[in-house]
Amino acid sequence: VQLQASGGGLVQPGGSLRLSCAVSGLSFDDYHIGWFRQVPGKGREGVSCLESRNGRTFYPDSVKGRFTVSRDNAENTVYLQMNGLKPEDTAVYYCAADASSCSDNYLDYDWWGEGTQVTVSS
Repeated sequence: VQLQASGGGLVQPGGSLRLSCAVSGLSFDDYHIGWFRQVPGKGREGVSCLESRNGRTFYPDSVKGRFTVSRDNAENTVYLQMNGLKPEDTAVYYCAADASSCSDNYLDYDWWGEGTQVTVSS
């Protein structure tokens, strides 16, 4: 199983980025895909989750209305569209897979990819 996040970078406040999570070795029918972020000295914070079969999405209040998760089954890729970025969104972003549920607890996730850095600064 491999998950690889990409698409991070430097963006000005109010700008947008789209992160990609390329997935191999597991089926979107069986695994929920979560996006998390982490800043130094803090634990990983969930910012979205996409349920496996029904495609329901979940977001915390901190990003609701600004972040949108989607997937392309043909490309085995999950995307995180981030709009209206704020300096407090600066973090390393990770994607992860969980067979059990769309949990906001990073400890529940079975598989992780390497992160991608997002920096929001003027």
